[in-house]
Amino acid sequence: MTKDERKEQKRKEAFRKWARQHAKLRRNLRKHGGDILQSGNFKSTNSFIQHGSVSVHSHSIRVAECSLKLEKFLEKLGIHCHERDLVRGALLHDYFLYDWHDKYSHEKLHGFHHPNVALENASREYQLTPRERDIIRKHMWPLTLKFPKYAESYVIVCIDKYTAMLEIGSYLGQKMKEKAKAMRTKQH
Repeated sequence: MTKDERKEQKRKEAFRKWARQHAKLRRNLRKHGGDILQSGNFKSTNSFIQHGSVSVHSHSIRVAECSLKLEKFLEKLGIHCHERDLVRGALLHDYFLYDWHDKYSHEKLHGFHHPNVALENASREYQLTPRERDIIRKHMWPLTLKFPKYAESYVIVCIDKYTAMLEIGSYLGQKMKEKAKAMRTKQH
């Protein structure tokens, strides 16, 4: 086998491993949050933009997936999380159900107020555990002032900020490329 063939074989194996892990993540999302994923209100979050050009729906699913990945790492360190509460809290953490970019659709200072709105909405539709309630209410810590009570809440606090940075960074990078392209076109 040539060096290039070995490289290609390693690349294919890495992709197969990634695909297996991703399929397992998706199964766990459906197992613990299938009712949420299928609900009309959760599906409606596809029409609300969260960060950059990413919908609240996509953001919430990404937070849930990344949280599951972090949970596996934490478990190796002896830190146990309740997977069901982690997934459900992640899916519902931004369940505010309005366009926060529309200044007439909500109270001012969305970052401070939306966790309580999300908790009220989620509580109307689902029987929430204390961990799920804590995740939703405190995912914007330190803006929420009160410290999260559970490990799962800290996971979502960290992952929510991590995914937000990736989403905003991607959006800004795309905008910069578009602006550069427009400037090059204008020069010619």
